[in-house]
Amino acid sequence: MLRLIPGDIIDQMVGEHGAVTGMDREAVEHAMGLDVPIHIQYVRWLGVAPYEDDEGNSYFAGLLQGHLGTTLWKRIPVTQELWARWPVTFELGALAIIIALLIALPIGVFSAVRQDSAGDYIGRSFAILCLAIPAFWLGTMVMIFPAKWWGWSPPIMFIKFVDDPLANLGQFIIPALIMGLGMSGTTMRMTRSMMLEVLRQDYIRTAWSKGLKERLVVTRHALKNALIPVVTIIGFMMPVLIGGSVIMEQIFALPGVGRLMVDAINQRDYPIVSGVMLFTATWVLLINLAVDVTYSFLDPRVQYR
Repeated sequence: MLRLIPGDIIDQMVGEHGAVTGMDREAVEHAMGLDVPIHIQYVRWLGVAPYEDDEGNSYFAGLLQGHLGTTLWKRIPVTQELWARWPVTFELGALAIIIALLIALPIGVFSAVRQDSAGDYIGRSFAILCLAIPAFWLGTMVMIFPAKWWGWSPPIMFIKFVDDPLANLGQFIIPALIMGLGMSGTTMRMTRSMMLEVLRQDYIRTAWSKGLKERLVVTRHALKNALIPVVTIIGFMMPVLIGGSVIMEQIFALPGVGRLMVDAINQRDYPIVSGVMLFTATWVLLINLAVDVTYSFLDPRVQYR
């Protein structure tokens, strides 16, 4: 789809930097590997078809050889770019998940235990509010109105965790909170629904009849069994979380994988786009595998043979 956009990387270089002015366009395309059909470029990227150097020697340098290609602008390995960027996206995503769970689980459990009370209605309304507000809009408002009213804006210069941990966390907390709020709405509603279903089970009534305290019945007997669908929902939200990081990284100037993807699309840097997509898909698969494995810890009846 990216290659269907008018203008290729050669046009970008000529128009923006004049990088190939006076050079032969065909020679530049050959040097970048863009002088062959797209299906040949793809099998080369996979490591199935060989490249040829200027002397006519053939060599393989693709995915099967552990190489994701070379960036067309900086001429450095794509893996080097990903290695430098993924900790930022990972930190943002991990903080967003933690915030979402800290918000969603207590409110969802409270709404179920106090069904149809004033607190339940407030919690359900808050969940709908979290679902209704777009994260990109809220992030934009956070950037614009505090700067307009109080002259304050989030820092735009990235600070590494090893340089200043507190400043680094302060830079991530606002975008992570915005992403976490969006995730918490669905998790809240699912937690409440599953807790209501579990609280009506016979073994829960037996626990109540034995005179156990409410805290023990809810946390030890009900919550653990209610978490299996909730964990599933969290696994399904991982692609949404990664997609949301693209927007948040762009708004708050965080140099993560999402921002790398946007820059690569704008610059028509095809190897980076392919590498980021493969990296993202791999993480989604691994996370969903981890979710499946988690079931056996939450419910001993689930066994993998």
